[in-house]
Amino acid sequence: MDRVIGLIAGNFETKDMGELTEDRTIGSLPYGGNYRLVDFPLSNMVNSGINTIGLITPYKYRSIIDHVGAGKAWDLDRKNGGLFVLPGSVFGVHSENSHFLLRDIRRNQIYLERSPAPYILVSAANVISHMDYRPLIMEHIRSGADITMVYNIADRDEPHRLGITVENGAVTGFKPNPRKYEDAMLDTFVISRDLLMKIIEWYAAIDYLDFFEAIEGDLDKMDVRAWKYEGYARQMFTSRDYFEYSMELLNLDVAREIFTRENPIATKAAEAAPAKYLDGAKVKNSLISSGSLIEGEVDHSILFRGVKVGKGAKVRNSIIMQSCVVEDGAVVENVILDKSQVVKAGSVIKGTGDTTFIKS
Repeated sequence: MDRVIGLIAGNFETKDMGELTEDRTIGSLPYGGNYRLVDFPLSNMVNSGINTIGLITPYKYRSIIDHVGAGKAWDLDRKNGGLFVLPGSVFGVHSENSHFLLRDIRRNQIYLERSPAPYILVSAANVISHMDYRPLIMEHIRSGADITMVYNIADRDEPHRLGITVENGAVTGFKPNPRKYEDAMLDTFVISRDLLMKIIEWYAAIDYLDFFEAIEGDLDKMDVRAWKYEGYARQMFTSRDYFEYSMELLNLDVAREIFTRENPIATKAAEAAPAKYLDGAKVKNSLISSGSLIEGEVDHSILFRGVKVGKGAKVRNSIIMQSCVVEDGAVVENVILDKSQVVKAGSVIKGTGDTTFIKS
């Protein structure tokens, strides 16, 4: 794997996350009580033996830089290789739903030029999985393909993902808005360094395009292969995605597949005392993070660090982010509470089964 470097594309935005990404990038979106979305591609690369990783950051970079720092949590604060924080393009025209802007890659061409590694593994910052990239890399090298794209079967209609047409293992076309049960890209691919350098040169005049938009017309001139991923994988583009895919962690089978002792998902360290449950606390099918104080009822919910649920308060089917307070007797149901929110004593905040209320 020393022949491979990583590149994580974090410079894309979606309006469909609403208030959740007003002040943060999608890659730094909190997830699962203790993590950020970018932790997953970062950890998967490191666990697969890739120790040189570039992270392309967006205009709203503060939150993601604060989280990853110099890469210490992932053992990437090293003299040789390590984590490289790369600037993304700030302004300019780009197509909707662009995840791999050509100009972002072109702007950071020096990162590619300085590495002798012949292969580059590229991933978006919002892919939730516990993916071992080694079989993908081995198959790419064995096949001699120009590009190998990772895909899975969409489990619902996916208007933000890129659908692909696969014939005998080769990618023959792209299509937007893949439907349920169709093949959809997981925004992860392997490409040779030399070819990527050539592509950003070939398409320099239209570098506002997404990488795959640019090469779509030349698929018949390239050997682009498809590699199917059979494990659990999700991509978050909307607040609905965020809520539903976060809640899937309450399924023990999903949690066990994503979080393993052998190849853990690393994140920025934050020390806190264990969660404390006082008399009257009732917790059912929930994920409670360290530093939390529970006096009331919590049912089918995810609580981040330092959350307080007061006496007689009820939290149901909700995501409560770090340092929030649900005061005595308050009711929170079908809600996402962003960081440091306070729900006053006796008040009621409810979403519906179809629409989750976001308080930020």
